[in-house]
Amino acid sequence: MSAQGTIKRYLLIVEKITSTKSPSFQVLRGHLSDHGFEISERTLQRNIEQIRYEFGIEIKYNRTENGYYVDKEESFNYDAFMKFLEIVSTADLLTESLKDGKDTMSYISFETDGNLKGIENLKSFLFAIKNNRIIFFTHENYETGKRKSYRMKPYLLKEYQNRWYIVGLIKGNEFRTFGIDRIESVELLTDTFTPDPKLNPAKLFENIVGLTFSMGKPEDVILSFTHLQGKYIQALPLHRSQQIIKGTKDEFLVKLSVIPNFELKQKILMLGDSVKVLQPEWLAKEIKSVLINALKLYKK
Repeated sequence: MSAQGTIKRYLLIVEKITSTKSPSFQVLRGHLSDHGFEISERTLQRNIEQIRYEFGIEIKYNRTENGYYVDKEESFNYDAFMKFLEIVSTADLLTESLKDGKDTMSYISFETDGNLKGIENLKSFLFAIKNNRIIFFTHENYETGKRKSYRMKPYLLKEYQNRWYIVGLIKGNEFRTFGIDRIESVELLTDTFTPDPKLNPAKLFENIVGLTFSMGKPEDVILSFTHLQGKYIQALPLHRSQQIIKGTKDEFLVKLSVIPNFELKQKILMLGDSVKVLQPEWLAKEIKSVLINALKLYKK
């Protein structure tokens, strides 16, 4: 069985457990069989154990219900695991489709044209993180137009809106984030470092939208959407904390518990007149000010 096939089995197992109330062992085997995977009970049990121990997804057995469930609270980065499985499964699907011939490409449209700049360094970055190796690179600051070299202790690879970023320590214990599309002349040094177990950069992104993090406390952000836009927001939430307060034909209210940042403001502004900030008041004033200044550009 190929690595892609194994990953696809993992995805099918976790999806079935999370979408069905306490599916039994035989139900899981049947679900895999329906998708072309005829495996033994021993192989299925081994797959469940591999998901648990290799990826930190706590699949547990409920004796009362005689079935399995995922304990998301005790699982290690459940959302990232599911995103990883979806990416791998999609890549496998496209690979199989391309075997049918080059005409397949005429049926597929990608968001971006050409190659993603810097993506060739992902493997080196991941190796450096896993092996605690220091990296050296040059980064271009789009705002100033200047290039500067950095020596980094890398901790994390972060994906946001189809772009990749590397997060690490430059000096002291303050994390910095760099877009790999602006990184060049990457060197994997022989120098190593000992990661600080008290530092967890992934947690910095839990209470924000996007990349710009701060040490502030989350606030309740209440947004009022049109009924139509509310359907899109419900299908594709702005943040994992999103809660629906009200959904009627006149208004769709949601609440986010986040630290408001640049990316959240950008998302709100992108939705134009289909959204209004109700809370906090300071954020509503900032958005209003930006919209007023934008309107001035068209008065001439």
